[in-house]
Amino acid sequence: MRAALIGLALLLALPVLGVMGAWLGLDGGSLDVLRQLADTVLPAYAGQSLMLVMAVAFGVAVVGGATAAAVTLFDFPGRRVFEWALLLPLAMPAYVLAYAYTDALQYSGPLQVALRAATGARGALWPDVRSLGGAMLLFVACLYPYVYLLARTALAEQAAPMMEAARLLGAPLRRRVLEVALPMARPALAAGVALALMETLADYGVGSYFGLTTFTTGIYKAWLVLDDHIAAAQLASMLLAVVALLMWAEQRAQARLRFTASRPSAGSGSLSARPIALHGSGRLAAWAVCGVPVLLGFVLPVAWLTRLLWQEAGGGDDGGASPVLSVGYLARFADWAAATFRLATIAAAAAVLFALLLAFALRRAQGRRARWLRGAAHVVSLGYAVPGAVVAVGILLWTGALQVWQPQWGAAALVTGTVFGLLYAYLVRFSAVALQSVQAGYARVPVSIDESARLLGAGRRRTFVELHLPLLGRTALAAALLVFVDTMKELPATLVLRPFGSDTLAVVAYQFARDERLAEAALPSLAIVVVGLIPVLLLSRALRSR
Repeated sequence: MRAALIGLALLLALPVLGVMGAWLGLDGGSLDVLRQLADTVLPAYAGQSLMLVMAVAFGVAVVGGATAAAVTLFDFPGRRVFEWALLLPLAMPAYVLAYAYTDALQYSGPLQVALRAATGARGALWPDVRSLGGAMLLFVACLYPYVYLLARTALAEQAAPMMEAARLLGAPLRRRVLEVALPMARPALAAGVALALMETLADYGVGSYFGLTTFTTGIYKAWLVLDDHIAAAQLASMLLAVVALLMWAEQRAQARLRFTASRPSAGSGSLSARPIALHGSGRLAAWAVCGVPVLLGFVLPVAWLTRLLWQEAGGGDDGGASPVLSVGYLARFADWAAATFRLATIAAAAAVLFALLLAFALRRAQGRRARWLRGAAHVVSLGYAVPGAVVAVGILLWTGALQVWQPQWGAAALVTGTVFGLLYAYLVRFSAVALQSVQAGYARVPVSIDESARLLGAGRRRTFVELHLPLLGRTALAAALLVFVDTMKELPATLVLRPFGSDTLAVVAYQFARDERLAEAALPSLAIVVVGLIPVLLLSRALRSR
């Protein structure tokens, strides 16, 4: 079984190896393509991607850090509600935010039309939301919870007792926050920012819908529009290098965070660190700091999509007929939902089964075998950070090479004509989510249980089936739910690898929005958000319990 698990891990690494291998076969033609990219589109791709990354990094650090400090260090009415409400934007994909705000704020949208009619103004009343600046704000609104979650944990476990000690020593509030709380939360802020930037670079829906020239949109343009596979692979490898740098920064920050958390806080055993009660203007400021991100990142876009769906369904003032919620549309929506549910269920089951077997083998392995299995687990854990565009290009590169080498095998028909290629991409990206969840569950199962089972004569199979699986039932269910939701949201790889007749909710929402049929995009978008709320609410409940 160990050899099979290692082989599966290497199979999941093939798309990344294929993208990086594009540089091994450099010849005169490849160099010409690279020079052409450098002279034409590469500066624009790098420039817009860099500006987007810098703005998002600053925005999520400020918003996530401020909200975490507000609900952890201070006490005000509604603080308990904001503790979980600030996680809600995690359920909102960035491309769904883009659809909602585009319909609400565009020149021909109801807000601008009503304001121009009321004020007599002419022309646009604010800059177009479908721009680089609009994308920056949208990414901050939906990605700040990564920083908020890590910073909140760090502040609650370490900074709060230290701030209490500083208060007893006579330090004013401003000095306690700036010189005690923020330095201790710095590793958490860095780790959260790195995660948010990886999500930003992996996005395709917002970049394509807003017409941005980023690396991800450039990869798809090179492959699908220009039919230049070499250029697409080279752009994908450049994006992969940037993501690898962010992964290194995130892992280093997580290591510093674990080191800080493992050190006992000064006075943590004797001080009762209580949040500072706010009054007057301080209370209003806390409400604004915590309320605005929730409104912009979840409440307003969900309300607008619901309003749009209701109006177009015939519940508006005009009462006219609409294709939305008609029998034909609902039948197609049922087909899209069924295809999404089928793909997500298969992907979740396969990822969790692979994670359970690999984690069990890691638990029982020793010596050299353990090193090989740890290497396989590390390879699997890298997949989640790889953008969907890179995974899709890597799979297609291997498929093309295999089709040329053995055309009778029909590799191209298998990968692009069935759901095999799509499920393969999902496993490459999301097996890491299942593996991390299962390993966290195994960490709570004492090794002495395995020793007791071995002394009683139970073999490996019986130990795994009759002992470990019941103990890991809730953990496996949570891992399957996370993979299921991530699969529902996934857009870039699905857009390229899906076979005919297997459109998912994310794909049809993107296609409707691209065709400016935002009313028809509302229902699949809301369905994605509703399902995405489930793990967010479970995460909030777990944090409250802890």
